[in-house]
Amino acid sequence: MEKRIDLNKSVYDLCTEYPELIQILEDLGFTEITNKTTLNTMGRIMTIPKGALIKKIDMVDVVLSLKNNGFTLDGKMPGFVQRSLDKKLNTSEGAKVPEELNDRILLLKGYIERLSAGEDLESVKKDFVENFSEVDAGEVAKAEQALIADGTPVTEVQRLCDVHSALFHGATQAERIANAEKAVAETLKNESFGMGIGSKVKAAPLKRQDGADEQYNILKKIENHPLNVFALENETILQVLKELRAAMETRENLLEALDKARELSIHYAEKGDLLYPLLKLKYKFSGPSDVMWSVDDEIRDEMKSLSNSAREFTSLLEDSQWNERLDAVVTRAEEMIYKEENILFPLCAKNFSEKEWQDIARDFDDYKPCLIDKRPAWAKATPKKKAADLEQSLSEVIFPSGHMTPYQLDSMLNTIPMELTFIDENSINRYFNDGDDMKLFKRPLMALDREVFSCHPPKIEPMVRSVIEDFRNGNRDSIDIWNSRDGEPVLVKYIAVRDKDKKYVGTLECVQKMGFAKNHFSQ
Repeated sequence: MEKRIDLNKSVYDLCTEYPELIQILEDLGFTEITNKTTLNTMGRIMTIPKGALIKKIDMVDVVLSLKNNGFTLDGKMPGFVQRSLDKKLNTSEGAKVPEELNDRILLLKGYIERLSAGEDLESVKKDFVENFSEVDAGEVAKAEQALIADGTPVTEVQRLCDVHSALFHGATQAERIANAEKAVAETLKNESFGMGIGSKVKAAPLKRQDGADEQYNILKKIENHPLNVFALENETILQVLKELRAAMETRENLLEALDKARELSIHYAEKGDLLYPLLKLKYKFSGPSDVMWSVDDEIRDEMKSLSNSAREFTSLLEDSQWNERLDAVVTRAEEMIYKEENILFPLCAKNFSEKEWQDIARDFDDYKPCLIDKRPAWAKATPKKKAADLEQSLSEVIFPSGHMTPYQLDSMLNTIPMELTFIDENSINRYFNDGDDMKLFKRPLMALDREVFSCHPPKIEPMVRSVIEDFRNGNRDSIDIWNSRDGEPVLVKYIAVRDKDKKYVGTLECVQKMGFAKNHFSQ
């Protein structure tokens, strides 16, 4: 019987029809598909193309895998999927081959290809050592990028990412700098205790390819610079992973140690939001961004899966397969620290401008610290803007976090699935959104620029006054009122609107029908 798949159908429907699809999609990177709750909820509204977009899985790999497993694709291919296929098949529009493919990069590319083909690591490393005394972060990135440009799926480069990095262990410039510094420090320590007098450990001069490692070494020592914070976080993550390994040996407090290690997801989110997009889009280093970003997600998801399953079934803590998975993911997390310190961070240090680091430092301040104490923003961080200081234009509304035309803003506010009313600091009605013809509470436009109290019957007015006064005086920040309309639960939420300095600006009323939530949780 022919197996046909319509990519416009939900993941739930497709997996119900073809149960073997669950394993195929999991192998492609849809790691949460084996969770029955997720499949039964998100799976009902998610299609394979949308899921691939969210998970950053190349749809070309998905299509090829489905076809290789005997499936025929029905219907019109979604637009962004077809464009992805077109790009993959048309090398002139696909990933760009790095311009500087010199002999060194071509050699590195060849070594990685040999590893990808299954050749033994030690065999490849022997040839590598004969030709290279050291490698530069940019060279490794360009070699992987060249592989992707030649048609190697990102998922394949990602799958062997840890093996590739093992090839370069001990040969990156950053490691050689660190090892030389440690040797000098050890010598000075010995001499200060009357040991090794007369011996001088001096590192051999290093041949630099582009100065990336020296630049990283400089920036990470600047107090509160983003690279300084990233490096400090990595030191702590490494220590937490060591504690987790110790717990794996002693079997004591293992789940607690795992949950502590899971906080590295904050560090991964910082990279994903602040480094990878800039490195990829502006500086055209797509290899590290695509590959490392995907590995970050896999490490985070696997740690979450292991923790959740062990909490549900504590017997898993003694299960050999569960422990093998834990050992493997800890190893991957340790490898990621290596790749950051020797490839990602030097690459960013070399390419990013000071203005970009200042902007990154500004945005960095919004993240919860990853396993370290909260640090003040870098002294040179771009100052955050305040709405009151911004000059407005006739064509756009300017916000501290963006800008929109009045048309766009009106359309967006009317799309929000709730009724919104804004009352200013003087209790005057200033705005109603207008997105639903079946509103629960009608708001005539003639009520605008009137006191809000005039819109309520006398018996309700004292309560409204009391709520707004509490907001104005800082006694409370919100109040929820639940009621029912036509048998459907409704939430009316009043929220105090304050600026960045906590000054009262007004009150926002949000009215939302909650029947959808009731229906969802009753299933």
